[in-house]
Amino acid sequence: MTTTADAPQTPAATAPIVPDNTGRTYEVRTFGCQMNVHDSERISGLLESTGYRPVAEGDQADLVVFNTCAVRENADNRLYGNLGNLRNVKQAHEGMQIAVGGCLAQKDQDVIVQKAPWVDVVFGTHNIGSLPTLLERARHNQRAEVELLESLEVFPSTLPTKRESTHSAWVSISVGCNNTCTFCIVPSLRGKEKDRRPGEILQEIKALVAEGIVEVTLLGQNVNTYGVEFGDRGAFAKLLRACGEIKGLERVRFTSPHPASFTDDVIDAMAETPNVMPQLHMPLQSGSDKVLKDMRRSYRSKKFLGILQKVRERMPHAAITTDIIVGFPGETDEDFEDTLRVVEASRFSSAFTFQYSIRPGTPAGEMEDQVPKQKVQERFERLVALQDRISAEEMKTLVGTRQELMVTEQSGSKAGETGRLAGRAPDHRLVHFSVPAGCETPRPGDFVTVTVTDAAAFFAIADPTAEDYLVRRSRAGDAWDRAQAESCGVPTPGAGGATSLGMPSLRPRS
Repeated sequence: MTTTADAPQTPAATAPIVPDNTGRTYEVRTFGCQMNVHDSERISGLLESTGYRPVAEGDQADLVVFNTCAVRENADNRLYGNLGNLRNVKQAHEGMQIAVGGCLAQKDQDVIVQKAPWVDVVFGTHNIGSLPTLLERARHNQRAEVELLESLEVFPSTLPTKRESTHSAWVSISVGCNNTCTFCIVPSLRGKEKDRRPGEILQEIKALVAEGIVEVTLLGQNVNTYGVEFGDRGAFAKLLRACGEIKGLERVRFTSPHPASFTDDVIDAMAETPNVMPQLHMPLQSGSDKVLKDMRRSYRSKKFLGILQKVRERMPHAAITTDIIVGFPGETDEDFEDTLRVVEASRFSSAFTFQYSIRPGTPAGEMEDQVPKQKVQERFERLVALQDRISAEEMKTLVGTRQELMVTEQSGSKAGETGRLAGRAPDHRLVHFSVPAGCETPRPGDFVTVTVTDAAAFFAIADPTAEDYLVRRSRAGDAWDRAQAESCGVPTPGAGGATSLGMPSLRPRS
């Protein structure tokens, strides 16, 4: 479906306009999951390919793009609150435009323009590539342009990209989902699963490595069903093994798999491919078999725990994270106790925990026996307390171990006080580390090897001696140097100098 406010228009794909936006500035505000973050990189790259440049900090952009989520609670309130704040700003800023894309745009369609008529463009999850053309049309026609397609216009990974990191990158292997979970609106907004061919994925990864990227995360709504479209049930395990043959690619991760489709060949590929990291995000959602059935999650707690056992048999030091929903319709006290039992048995290193909220358009939103808010809150607090205890206990197992950390741009809120930098262990857990006096200061993307000396619930600490501290400079660190030189026009600091930590990446806290 293609719709345009006020009057039908020819789809952008069949009436291309090549705009010249030289000198215009933009800002992308991202709400939601990794898919949204990855899409925002595509949006930024697409805008810069037509002449836009990022707005300077503290300035008002000529274009503000909202890339939205429809899954999280109060997503619409958050969007309309932001749009309301920009209404007067736009009136005072000649030529300013506002665009709304993503899942909420796909869901609400013309409603956005009705509620916020100062919005210039609304585009869906399937036609990101149309954004520059739609902006130009809105400017020319002096009215809102709304275009939402039911199927992909082009696969997102074929669009230009501006990546937020010089060392890590998302690589989309599929879009859409064939599952019918009753709480989820994603399939109706992103469509049925569409898979990229393995050769295209590997070609993109090799190009990224050539640019200095040393870590990739394979991204899909359900990565372990990859290959369903071209009839190869073992395609995901084969893809992991193929990533292991790419010279210069040091770390491979993926998110998110579905327990019902998680097979032993994937576990074998993880264990036997050196650059596939010992980390797994495995969404539980509930530990109650009754609730799982009501959610239409086609596995039960016994199978879930069996998968974790197999993973740990092959990779004893793997860190496993999860998603859990509390207060799903009809969830009883006994159901919730089942969840607590499974969480205790699973020993997750961290968990993304959510209070169930009605999402319009989902079967769960029409179910009876909605759990009272107060009851949901009480259960949520008990679950968080349990998982925080387990997270702290699991983090303490790192104390005394030697870890090779990939240095990140982020250094933590207390970096100014502690002087510590931050890195990610192979299992992706966060470690704040200090640089011994007289030793080389690493750049983001470099690797440091240290012994962990202390731990909290959500991070570990390493304060090494000079003898215990080892730096391995990487091509990703070189790429960070180049990016700093290009953006600042000044030489980057040498070994031992103060290191600017650059642009932060987006990562939710569990």
